Amino acid sequence: MNTQTFGTIDQIGYLVDDLDQSISRWVAHTGVGPWTVFRGVSLEGRYRGKPVTVTMDVALGYQGDTQIELIKATNDAPSPYRQADGRPVLGMHHIAWVVDDIDAAVARLTSNGLTVVFEAENPATRVAYLAHDHEPGVLYEVIEGAGMRELIRSGIAAARAWDGSNPVTTYEAVA
Repeated sequence: MNTQTFGTIDQIGYLVDDLDQSISRWVAHTGVGPWTVFRGVSLEGRYRGKPVTVTMDVALGYQGDTQIELIKATNDAPSPYRQADGRPVLGMHHIAWVVDDIDAAVARLTSNGLTVVFEAENPATRVAYLAHDHEPGVLYEVIEGAGMRELIRSGIAAARAWDGSNPVTTYEAVA
């Protein structure tokens, strides 16, 4: 019997201090690419119960069927991307699943003993990060967005067909 809550992990997220250097390392060391970069992403939400606006640059690449997300926080707002003293968190950060109903997914995860630490949204997506006191250091994320599954499907296809040229495509986020 398979008791997995949401099935295969869709995404592994990393926090980085230099997005462009991190992309270059992923390409050089692992061959992962091409990367799609979104600059100026903004999320409005609540972090540990308090209202917050978080801004970031995000890069998406694929290893097999798994999306690799690189995040560079670009503001100092309290968030799951910052330590309590304001310093950036760096390294492996979260695992994530794309879900059709984020409210139902959050309800299921909290009934399984996780606690919501961050909920946010923008016109393209809604996200929630959850944690457990006895599993520090890695967050569990659920992502809802009408185009998210298609974005992943097209990214996987692009990665499978990639010839190593043009490793980065960049978009400016629309406010």
